Amino acid sequence: MISSLLIALAAGAASAVMFASIISGALVSIFLFYLAPLPLMVACLGWGPMTATIGGIAAATSLGLMFGMGYLAIFAITIALPAWWLGHLALLGRAVEAPASVTGPAEPKSEWYPIGRILLWIAVFASITTMAALLTLGTDSETILGTLKRSFGRIMAGRTEGDSDTIANTIAMIAPSAASVVAIITLTLNLWLAGRITSTSGRLKRPWPDLHTLALPPMTLVVLCVAIALIFLGGIVGIFAQIVSATLLMAYAFTGFATLHALTTGLGSRTIVLSMVYAMTLVLGWPILVAACLGLADAFFGFRQRLGERRPPHRWRDKASLQHLTTSNTNKEI
Repeated sequence: MISSLLIALAAGAASAVMFASIISGALVSIFLFYLAPLPLMVACLGWGPMTATIGGIAAATSLGLMFGMGYLAIFAITIALPAWWLGHLALLGRAVEAPASVTGPAEPKSEWYPIGRILLWIAVFASITTMAALLTLGTDSETILGTLKRSFGRIMAGRTEGDSDTIANTIAMIAPSAASVVAIITLTLNLWLAGRITSTSGRLKRPWPDLHTLALPPMTLVVLCVAIALIFLGGIVGIFAQIVSATLLMAYAFTGFATLHALTTGLGSRTIVLSMVYAMTLVLGWPILVAACLGLADAFFGFRQRLGERRPPHRWRDKASLQHLTTSNTNKEI
């Protein structure tokens, strides 16, 4: 109990320091700010949600006492709450009945919360935090876009050639979508890193999921279509719909990469192909749109499911299944 409390306080202190480092204005502080949920996620996955809860409350309280209630609220909504809830979902599981085996009693199995639904929750948090950040600038679209335009105009003053007002206006228009994309990427990266750290240390209580099977719930497509339609209403509703659309498209880009991994299984040049795709995505950026289209196409047509049906069964059987098949054949011969 004492060790868990100390770990909770250490995780909370690390997360609070990383969050507050943005005040310094240093370039490295941006990197630390985006990694602020990581200590709490590690504490949640390795020592349980209660540890992350204690650490989050301690961190938020400390920030509130030092910098004001505004920092407390921002930290609680954008850092502590997502870290605790995503870690809780990752550890959520239930026992399921295993089929009877001819070699003996069946081993108990656990069914874990699907990673596709966790990704959807990440998209929800990314959208909410981006909307909350915009609402601090104003409560209507004109005020929000005007504030963003003036801020980007001051940054680019004297640094760009041509019409800086037009450039600032364009950046202000795409800033909400870009912020939501950055939010979902950083939250996903933090959860993946936390899982890797706890898995390496041996404290992860669930088996590492098969990321090749990552798939969003079917209703996500309906929500995406509605959000895209609401963009044309304009105003604050249009901005919020733009944020939701960009976040969900980024989530489908993740499923597109999972589809690419599944489709290239068994290819001799698989490593080269995947390395080139990821390198182009990091350098150019636009291949992420192709990945989103692939993810949407897989959601419509079920490429991975059809691939699993066409491939020989032995490729998809694990070692336990092969041993069970061998034992059954031997018993039949006897």
